[in-house]
Amino acid sequence: MLYHLLVELRSSSILFNVFRYISFRTAAAMITALLIAWLVYPPFIRLLQRIRVGQMVRTDGPETHKVKQGTPTMGGLVILAATVLSTLLWARLDNPLVWGTLAIAVAFGAVGFMDDYQKVTRKDTRGVSGKARLAIEAVATAAVMGVLVYRYALSTVVAVPFLKDVGLDLGAPGYVVFSTLVIVGCANAVNLTDGLDGLAIGPVMTSAMTFAVLAYLAGNFKYAEYLQIPPVAGAGELTVLAVTIVGAGLGFLWYNTFPASIFMGDTGSLPLGGAIGALAFLSKNELLLALVGGVFVVEALSVIVQVASFKTTGRRVFRMAPIHHHFEQQGMSEPKVIVRFWIVSILLALFALMTLKLR
Repeated sequence: MLYHLLVELRSSSILFNVFRYISFRTAAAMITALLIAWLVYPPFIRLLQRIRVGQMVRTDGPETHKVKQGTPTMGGLVILAATVLSTLLWARLDNPLVWGTLAIAVAFGAVGFMDDYQKVTRKDTRGVSGKARLAIEAVATAAVMGVLVYRYALSTVVAVPFLKDVGLDLGAPGYVVFSTLVIVGCANAVNLTDGLDGLAIGPVMTSAMTFAVLAYLAGNFKYAEYLQIPPVAGAGELTVLAVTIVGAGLGFLWYNTFPASIFMGDTGSLPLGGAIGALAFLSKNELLLALVGGVFVVEALSVIVQVASFKTTGRRVFRMAPIHHHFEQQGMSEPKVIVRFWIVSILLALFALMTLKLR
């Protein structure tokens, strides 16, 4: 918004010229999102405590988690609000990639809110049925990606990491289906990761910052040509959006760090995961998402393996799934699990950025 309001005034004052630059607006967007989250959370937490909107802990979870019962949840509302408001304030609003990512995040946030609301009001860990939730997410994602592919000619070629000038053209229908499956899968993988204080938000911020870098490079044709990566017109503006997730995440982590004063709930994990998935596709780093979000992939796979093993053999591969609970059951403290997962996430992000020079 500020870009459109102030950049035209650069002829009257050189100060307004800074609004042209993505780097300036990116830094400002991150600070704005951080301040919104950091300042809003204290009264928001008090409100949730007053109306008794508390976390429902699964009965079959670790014994140490029973103390979390009643901790305010649905903190994702503030993360989503800070992300959306900061993006609208600092990004260019004539960019369909920005609107597409925001649309997916807001749609997934609405699904997460409905899920959390039912859990809180019913005093039960069961919310919206899994099938209904997946169906809504899939329809919303397919609609957004369909518009971007058919209306705004988003490339349907999937770039292959480590190889230059190698891509798989899925065609418009195939690309929409593929992107829908992956983005929905990413959102729910982040949701599964959100089981310990600060566990999910750390890798989310790392992933968002990684895609901020990748989007900036893809949006700059000189850098894209030099690095042999697919150029994407307008992708640079996704950098602004991506760092608002980092800023809002930092503001949330201030209150979510162990022991947490508030949880993000599905209201936060689903839109954050959806946004990360969308950033990967709209910056044309579709396959690299598996590496950048490796922590989420492992968490999701641990659940799939656990369920498949128990149904087919009656045995469990892990002491408890998702895998972060397995480490807890082995005696590892919660803070240690969290920090080690953060470290792994950072290493995976660095490996992903290294692929830029391995093409």
